[in-house]
Amino acid sequence: MAQFDLPLDRLRDYRPETSAPHDFDTFWDKTLAETRAHDLDAVFEPVETGLTGARVWDVTFAGFGGHPIKGWFTAPAGAEGPLPLVVQFQGYNGGRGLPHCWTLWPLAGYAHFVMDIRGQGGGSQGSGGNVGDTPDPVGSGPSHAGFMTRGIEEPETYYYRRVIADAVRAVETARSHPLADPARTVALGASQGGGIALGVAGLVPDLAAVCVDVPFLCHFSRAITLTDARPYAEIAGYLRMHRGKEEQVLHTLSYVDGVTFAARGRAPALFSVGLMDQVCPPSTVFAAHNAYGGPKAIEVYPFNGHEGGAMFQQKAQLDWLSVQLSNPA
Repeated sequence: MAQFDLPLDRLRDYRPETSAPHDFDTFWDKTLAETRAHDLDAVFEPVETGLTGARVWDVTFAGFGGHPIKGWFTAPAGAEGPLPLVVQFQGYNGGRGLPHCWTLWPLAGYAHFVMDIRGQGGGSQGSGGNVGDTPDPVGSGPSHAGFMTRGIEEPETYYYRRVIADAVRAVETARSHPLADPARTVALGASQGGGIALGVAGLVPDLAAVCVDVPFLCHFSRAITLTDARPYAEIAGYLRMHRGKEEQVLHTLSYVDGVTFAARGRAPALFSVGLMDQVCPPSTVFAAHNAYGGPKAIEVYPFNGHEGGAMFQQKAQLDWLSVQLSNPA
């Protein structure tokens, strides 16, 4: 593994010409209006986990189409609200797993909510061992193995339209818990979760901060021709079989591209990138970072791949958020 993308000095200035669909904002306004037509119906059921330092709730809420979406809400034992809130989104094919997987933020004094990603967490490559509990009841046309091409024929049927709408509802759900402080809400995720967090940043205007690690779902037109690693390779695999559909596919993907969402984000954001990342190439990460519409910073890990900063980036997030949330913009 070696650095294969643009040199760092060019990455810092990399601002590709990307054309957002003319109806991008209308599309998402309509999507969220349709989603919110269903009652949120958030249910928090306390569960006994054996974690003496944390309280945990098994959560169900209505996401896109009113479909039930699962999650875990966790808070420090004995804490009284309102607490700063971290809403976390999972990497590709990761599920919510078990509550003890999510103790970092409660130990740091935060309320924490992790959303199950519909249809994911089935135990295949990339799941990280975290099983999921949420089905995706929506069918699709022909697709390549995985999630990247499900419903890719049209923006309205595309899988990630449903996921990003779910994510916005996850923020609304987590904020509804009496221990959460809506004014100090952070969207956070890595890889797929980072791309979803960018979607939330572009659609939820009053976040306090955003943490985006090695984000996936960004600058699709470059990613699918620069790397042959999955999951982007699923799109290339689809196009290899469905010849002549490049324009149609890229049109659909333009509605979920993290670069376009980033331009609409306003909350302070902390990004990270690994310069040897062949899963989410550095130029695709910098494209989102450089387009971001609010205050931003990026941690660069020159000799790391898709693992990025890992525990070191978590420490950077803890330090950065302690400043952001004590000095709100």
